[in-house]
Amino acid sequence: MSKRSLQASAEGMKKAQAALIRNSLTQQALAEELSVSRQPVSKFFQGKPVDRYIFVTICEKLGLSWDEIVSFCSIPEVDDAASTSQIESLVQTVREKVHDSIQRRCGIMRLLDKEQPMRLDAIYTDVNIWERVTGRRRLSIAQLYDSCDKENFERVDLCNIYQKRVPALEAVERYDKLMIWGKPGSGKTTFLKWVATQCNLSQFLCNAVPIFIALKNFAQTRGQPSLLDYITAQFEECGVVEPQVVQTLLNQGRVILLLDGLDEVRQADLNRVLQEIRTVSTGFCANSIVVTCRIAALEYTFEEFTEVEVADFDDQQIAHFAAKWFQNQDTVKAEHFVQKLQVNQSLQELATNPLLLTLLCLVFEETGDFPTHCSELYEEGLDLLLKKWDAKRGIERNQVYKQLSRQQKEDLLSQIAWMTFERGEYFFKQEAVETKISQYIHTLPEGSTFLKTLQVDSEDILKSIEAQHGLLVERAKGIYSFSHIIFQKYFAAKKIVASPHAEEAFQNLVCHMGEKCWREVFLLVVEMLPNPDDLLQLMKHRLDSLLASDEKQYEDAKKLLTVLRTSTI
Repeated sequence: MSKRSLQASAEGMKKAQAALIRNSLTQQALAEELSVSRQPVSKFFQGKPVDRYIFVTICEKLGLSWDEIVSFCSIPEVDDAASTSQIESLVQTVREKVHDSIQRRCGIMRLLDKEQPMRLDAIYTDVNIWERVTGRRRLSIAQLYDSCDKENFERVDLCNIYQKRVPALEAVERYDKLMIWGKPGSGKTTFLKWVATQCNLSQFLCNAVPIFIALKNFAQTRGQPSLLDYITAQFEECGVVEPQVVQTLLNQGRVILLLDGLDEVRQADLNRVLQEIRTVSTGFCANSIVVTCRIAALEYTFEEFTEVEVADFDDQQIAHFAAKWFQNQDTVKAEHFVQKLQVNQSLQELATNPLLLTLLCLVFEETGDFPTHCSELYEEGLDLLLKKWDAKRGIERNQVYKQLSRQQKEDLLSQIAWMTFERGEYFFKQEAVETKISQYIHTLPEGSTFLKTLQVDSEDILKSIEAQHGLLVERAKGIYSFSHIIFQKYFAAKKIVASPHAEEAFQNLVCHMGEKCWREVFLLVVEMLPNPDDLLQLMKHRLDSLLASDEKQYEDAKKLLTVLRTSTI
């Protein structure tokens, strides 16, 4: 037991409480008689560590023998020159004490609108990483197109070009300092919690003590403690009261420090948090440290850290996740789910993002199918990315464009989507997007709060959209695309539906009737329109003109018009 502090055992707390009543005292009155603050007295009766002198003084005042009250469940005392056996004993003792806290904080998770939390191991699917951050590769647009299936653009494996997937756990083992970047909803926090629980259960790095810290909580802790003090406080809550333990474990390189959500730290706290991470990583370099952050959220680089990116789910991971999700339901439901995805390539593309895959599972769980009109499902997915995902977790981000309303954000994305899709561009240069952003901002009404207060350039807005919502993604250096092609089509459709010049917008649209890649845009427009009769009539006229000029386009357009008419019945 540390010479500086003592804590009461469970039985000792009962004896002390009885003595307090017997002496007709309250905790406040006891504190006043001892001329100390209420805090150490309160901690004494909660079984928390207090200064040794105060502990003994309280016992004497209550007429108790301190050695009958104290807990002797002590941590082995070791110093930096301790033997291997002493260090091993310390590590295992601390692991036992923090075990329940880690399982409670990391072993349970809430999934969107699920009424009950789920055990992490009941839903977890192994995560892969790319060892090169996609937005930093120097690839041309032509090279990106070469990686795509021209006949099936809905499943463009945009990030798999020139690199393979590596199991994320392997990366943690291989690199002792690791920065994991990822898009919103890509599974960064879930993976970090999985590492913590696997270490906790001696399934991974069983000779280390796992420490999981949500950086947002650390940054907002009253008093702005150092990272070492914050960890020490976490340990104290678990009964590890000896103040030298954290320092000893770090000096011996026996900690795996898991720091989650650097992007969730407020701008006002960011420099302090970065400095704390840097201090620990350089001062205790023998330990494993993993930090997670959203792609494009900040430019900061830790010199000694290897940087990787969370890979999208592949078909095998999607099937595994579904099998776990539906495991307590109808045994064939997971198979039906996967089969339905396979015949709807747009939904299967959304399923590569774990957050959107969770939404798809929730929808399918209720009805055993996906809605006939998918526009509502896409809208729900966008709502998650634009607003609800952060709101559900109480995260308020530093958005440089926060003065824009939800509708204005969608209008901006619709303009970008229409501009690029009409040109047949799935990949587009950063400058072109920034120009469109600048043009949109300057079309806002004169006197607009946003226009008056905007002190950032278009690149900052683009990076903020990428980091906060993940709807635009840098696929190679200076080259962007929508994160999912269906979102590009959805926003293009919204642009048409919202046009104040409906007839002109419809005329522009029907020019693409015979083009396969526009098929889903037509479907979405018809679903969104209150009354699509005018559009269908224009399509009928266009079909008549195609009959005389292009037989193949005529057949494709005829099939499309038949489908649209059927969907409106």
